[in-house]
Amino acid sequence: MHRLQSENVRLSPEDEYTHPVGEEKNFNESMYFNVFDHETLFGGWFRIGNRPNEGHAEMSICLYQPDGSAGFMFDRPAITGNDAFAAGGMNIKVIEPFKNLHLSYSGKLCFMKNPLAMANPRKAFTENPIIECEVDLSFDGIAPLYGGEILNDDGTPITLDAENSFGRAHYEQHVSGKGLIRVGDTEWKVDGLGIRDHSWGPRYWQAVHYYRWLPMNFDKDFGIMIMQVGMQDGSRSSIGMVLRDNEYVFIEEARIESEWDKFYNQTGLKAWIRTKERDYEISGRVLSLVPLRNRRAKPDGEYLLTRIAEGMTEYTCDGKVGYGMSEYLDQIVDGKPVGADI
Repeated sequence: MHRLQSENVRLSPEDEYTHPVGEEKNFNESMYFNVFDHETLFGGWFRIGNRPNEGHAEMSICLYQPDGSAGFMFDRPAITGNDAFAAGGMNIKVIEPFKNLHLSYSGKLCFMKNPLAMANPRKAFTENPIIECEVDLSFDGIAPLYGGEILNDDGTPITLDAENSFGRAHYEQHVSGKGLIRVGDTEWKVDGLGIRDHSWGPRYWQAVHYYRWLPMNFDKDFGIMIMQVGMQDGSRSSIGMVLRDNEYVFIEEARIESEWDKFYNQTGLKAWIRTKERDYEISGRVLSLVPLRNRRAKPDGEYLLTRIAEGMTEYTCDGKVGYGMSEYLDQIVDGKPVGADI
């Protein structure tokens, strides 16, 4: 998953658009953006994942407000193909590949004063107000592209086990985001920083044992992304990059230590990374967290449960303060996230 530093990586401007649908039942093509305004401390993330062979898309929007409250909405609207990223009221358009994209949303949000309420989504959507939301954002790349499609040495596509895959291709980019977001009667003018990604290929959220994804921006010249993945056999890998002076420097080693609340939601973290140039020490403080879940039924009727804890996080590194996400994915076994003790 996310083996993005291989020399056998292909990426072209055409990859900004949707791709031919694979034969795998769980073929997925998704785009994701996050953005946080460092002045107002307002921001959030947005995702569309097309699953044409399953007949639906996955649309998610999550907005964090400075007082710790949050709004969230998820939908599985029906789709018949993979021609566009447009579903559930969200629309993502490529204006200029790798340089500028536009995202809009017109729909509803479940507004929660206590975002942890989403641990029980049925109850959260029943007991919290559902309000109108409008999003109009323009994203500009402020960094090179990181990643692409992994190929064999002879340039042919790699063979994947669709049942145990998280994707065939994946790339990321630090971005700036500007525009307007209206939440109920409140309008926010956004001028912030974030990260985006685009992936395609077969995906099940249960394909990895756990991961820790830490994207962060300190300013337009300094950003970091750390991805640590743990597999069921006990193996673990860490990748990522540091953005400085409009260049990416790959992470060669990484270590993450997390702090938890009684529900095993991350409340803070420390990370240590090494590039070919130097070491970095990073501290993170979770400002607001929305716990999400994905369930998939096996052929025998047993359900696999995955939790994805989405935390807006304040980061400190080299004396600078920045903002981003701490996204913690864990399979749930015996009622507990598998990576909580690691």
